[in-house]
Amino acid sequence: MKERLLLIIKEIWAYIKSLASIAEDTDSETTISNITKGVEFRADNVWVLFFAIIIASVGLNVNSTAVIIGAMLISPLMGPIMGLGLSIGISDGELLRKSLKNLFIMIAISLVASSLYFLISPLSDAQSELLARTKPTIYDVFIAFFGGMAGILAASRKQEKVTIVSGVAIATALMPPLCTAGYGLGTGQLIYFFGAFYLFFINAFFIALANYLMVRYLQFPRKRFLDPATERKVHRSIAIFTVVVVVPSIFIAINVVRETSFDNNAIKYVNDIQNNPVMQNVQIISQKRTFSSKGNEISLSLIGEPLTSQQVAVLQKRMEEMGLKNTKLTIRQAGGASLDVETQAKMLQDFIEDKERTILQKDSLIQDLRQQIRLEQKKAEITAQQLAQELHVLYPYIKDVSMAEAVKVDVKNNTTDTIPTLNINWTMQPTEAEYQHLQDWLKVRLKTDKLDIVSK
Repeated sequence: MKERLLLIIKEIWAYIKSLASIAEDTDSETTISNITKGVEFRADNVWVLFFAIIIASVGLNVNSTAVIIGAMLISPLMGPIMGLGLSIGISDGELLRKSLKNLFIMIAISLVASSLYFLISPLSDAQSELLARTKPTIYDVFIAFFGGMAGILAASRKQEKVTIVSGVAIATALMPPLCTAGYGLGTGQLIYFFGAFYLFFINAFFIALANYLMVRYLQFPRKRFLDPATERKVHRSIAIFTVVVVVPSIFIAINVVRETSFDNNAIKYVNDIQNNPVMQNVQIISQKRTFSSKGNEISLSLIGEPLTSQQVAVLQKRMEEMGLKNTKLTIRQAGGASLDVETQAKMLQDFIEDKERTILQKDSLIQDLRQQIRLEQKKAEITAQQLAQELHVLYPYIKDVSMAEAVKVDVKNNTTDTIPTLNINWTMQPTEAEYQHLQDWLKVRLKTDKLDIVSK
């Protein structure tokens, strides 16, 4: 019995290993060749990148997710970034230099194109799609890293999975941050430029890191040199470059994690104190979270009955309880005697701007939902029309058909259910056998066991 159990465990382990093994189907030579070609920067790549950047900028400007996704699919930005990870993994100094040079050229073209577009665009307001690309979070790190893993794994297969590579281009989102950086330059708002370019750097670095780790795991052959001195020089240069890039990036990643943690705790804190008894006669009209090496701060603008020092102390203590130690709490109260008219006006202006941003985001969501509803309605119209034509062929004496999803209420059991319901107008009533055949056929055709038919 024990031997049988061990045999089953071994078989399960062997099966798991076979599922997890990715080395067998690896084509390192073709992968190196394809990535090296992707690094090369030709005239057609320049124009494709320029057009893609303009398309993405338009998408960000008009808040269209579909347009942004389309631009990401045609962008050649992934080539040099994958080349960076590969070149370090196989100790190819020439490929590293070429990847860096072409990446810098692509970044310059992207910033120039997007800046020019936003400089001449009549739409100057920052939409929700654009605002979402101004600040990196830990989730961007995860997406870039695992997206890079998926990209190099797909590229290394003997039969390349084009859908995976396309999905990686969308998920890792390299273009929107560059376009947002261009928006910052074009409109003179440098805070957008630095935030978005920081996000782009985070994405690019972790994609390259993922490529490097996967290349070493798959044991791609390192480049060999006839001259040992040249080989040592190349290895030394790559090691220095790796240290120069990796060490700051580690601190950047740690900072992103801390900032994300602070933001999450701050959001929970604000939601929590809204239900605190000391805030019973007070309403938060705006909030601001500041993460800084000099000290974190949560600034709240309140309206209503001014808080006493004891009440503020309660809110400060609650902050420490929710993991926000060493965070300063600043409270501004509209209507308080300590505030001048200008400060109160600014608080109300901040409140109005915050509400406008919320309304803008909701309008965008409503627009997307309306578009989905229109698509579903169109799909339902096509299905109903096709079904009516098929029914007319089977039963020529059907005059007209209407179809809808009806809500059926079971009064006795107090339950509701949505059931497809067909209203059929006959020129001649069918026999009982024909009616039963019609029911059976419709259940198969509509892939449902529940169906109501109303005959006229």
